Amino acid sequence: MRKKRWKTTTFLCFDIENAILTGEIVERQKDIETSEWKYLVGGKTLDEEDIIIAGKLSATDKLVIITVYREDFEDYEN
Repeated sequence: MRKKRWKTTTFLCFDIENAILTGEIVERQKDIETSEWKYLVGGKTLDEEDIIIAGKLSATDKLVIITVYREDFEDYEN
């Protein structure tokens, strides 16, 4: 049996910032246990790569980034 390996990618802070500022919310999910909302933001890096940022708002209304990954965000519905 072959094990699957994830390819890790490094994104710069500027890539993530650009994707958030120029992207859009592509999905919103509610946590059943905490009732907190999690948002998936689709945007582009400075090199024009499509990425997804999963994040939520903290109690002080700051964005907490959970994870960032490559994805074709056109598949999501609003």
